[in-house]
Amino acid sequence: MQARLTLLTLLIFSSISLTHAQRYGTAVGLRFGNNNQYRTVGLTAQQRITKQVSIEAILQSDFKLNTTFTALVEKHHPIISKRFNYYYGAGASFGVEESFVKDEESKQILHTYGNSTAGVDLIGGLELTVLNTVISLDYKPNINLVGREDFYRGQMGISARMVLVKSKEQKKKQRQRKKAKNKSRKVPLSEQINSIFQKKN
Repeated sequence: MQARLTLLTLLIFSSISLTHAQRYGTAVGLRFGNNNQYRTVGLTAQQRITKQVSIEAILQSDFKLNTTFTALVEKHHPIISKRFNYYYGAGASFGVEESFVKDEESKQILHTYGNSTAGVDLIGGLELTVLNTVISLDYKPNINLVGREDFYRGQMGISARMVLVKSKEQKKKQRQRKKAKNKSRKVPLSEQINSIFQKKN
């Protein structure tokens, strides 16, 4: 009986949360990342550019030896509603990182730091927009191209972003800009009539 009551309470809370959720246009916040070598804290910013596509920028650091910047393009697909979705994407990253090189002869691991790195990043995750906040859980693999010995590093991340511009507000501004642009292109009726008479003459 108690288990059923708990489940019912969770369902009611979820439905209320989703009802009051807002789809975002622009969201900025914090991201906490974790991989086998180190943990990071960083800033994340997302900007919706179409209904299902957003761009994300992540600046993260362990405040010791590793600092990276990543730019991603992400595609979103709704699961329960447009405010709870899964997403995936890809992008590029660069930064300064530590590297570990295995010396087979001496059986030692050589540790270097201050390496300028560049690579390709993938991302996949779940995202919920609720109470003016975007909460997401993701996995972000990094494929190193230059600057680091280990070719692959995977990172789990959790982000909390505040919605700065809601999707409705963003669409409204886009419509206003489009309307103003179309208005500026319209030729006044008097000029249209004058041009007809000028052609006849």
